[in-house]
Amino acid sequence: MTKEELYSMKTEAPDRDVEVLAKQRWDSLVKPIDGLGAFEEMICRIAGIQGKTSPTLSRKGLIIMCADNGVVEEGVTQTGQSVTYDVAEMMGERRSSVGRMTMHYPLDIFPYDVGINTKDTPKGVINRKIRQGTANLLKGPAMTEQECLAAIGVGLEAVRDCHSKGYDIIATGEMGIGNTTSSAALLSALTGEKPERFTGRGSGLPDAGLERKKQVIRDAVRLHRGAKAGTPVKTAEETLQVLTALGGLDIAALVGVFLGGAVCRIPIVIDGLISAVSAYTAELFLPGCRDYMIASHSGKEKGTERILTELSLTPVLQADMALGEGTGAVLLFPMLDMALSLYLDGTTFQDTDIAKYERFGK
Repeated sequence: MTKEELYSMKTEAPDRDVEVLAKQRWDSLVKPIDGLGAFEEMICRIAGIQGKTSPTLSRKGLIIMCADNGVVEEGVTQTGQSVTYDVAEMMGERRSSVGRMTMHYPLDIFPYDVGINTKDTPKGVINRKIRQGTANLLKGPAMTEQECLAAIGVGLEAVRDCHSKGYDIIATGEMGIGNTTSSAALLSALTGEKPERFTGRGSGLPDAGLERKKQVIRDAVRLHRGAKAGTPVKTAEETLQVLTALGGLDIAALVGVFLGGAVCRIPIVIDGLISAVSAYTAELFLPGCRDYMIASHSGKEKGTERILTELSLTPVLQADMALGEGTGAVLLFPMLDMALSLYLDGTTFQDTDIAKYERFGK
């Protein structure tokens, strides 16, 4: 992908007329108005995205981007980088957490190596390695601009591939030791807000480790933003500069996944902090991209709820999760299946002697 291609991307809004018809379908069912709450809105949004009043969720995919983060050398994690490869290897064998969780569920998992810090790629993982891990963002840019654009391109092509194979919805996941540090730094730089607001313990840091992590992020943001530290980005060009300097290859690739959802008209499910930061970055590149995003859970890591509020998306799971791999995103799928079953096959007031509820307000 080139800068020109990124900046010239366009998307159309979902079909609002179909969304209205879908809401009318919900109101025709024998249940209280808005009885399924946020799930009714999600099904309406999916209908608008797919452009049909009878949406389908038969084929589901999970795209997981795996990459290492050079900032690990600053002591901001509990484990070393080798864990990224080890978990990715388990993903390729469907033995990682998300693989075991969905073992008996109809979900296809596509793990990608975009930057694991090894020469080889684990068996079963799709090799799109751009480099062996990012550089240490505290000492210089995490990536070159060309590498960042290449990672975005990998994510975009991953969605296009799923679209060509008939997938109806895609969840997002990641694996990369150190990526909560990269995500918090990126979010702080993008929003202009203090890093402390977004910095959590990741996979588990003691108090001293958490303070070290906050200091690393503060110093990194000052290094790369200079006089602009504390002010939000305003342009796509500035967004790319910040993503290149403070992001990760996994984050950049997920940015491409969210962009791909808007281009291919496929709903993309946000997982936790890393996924959410990627979604927010995609919206900065392509305003309106958020119309194709669905929130799954609020997450334990700081910053996730802040992003979802900014994107006007409401998570339905409040489970204090911080596992990664797309585990929170895929937990949404069975609930969507059940909501869609009622939407498509529910009993209508017309088929009973029960008086129809009237809608007052929205």
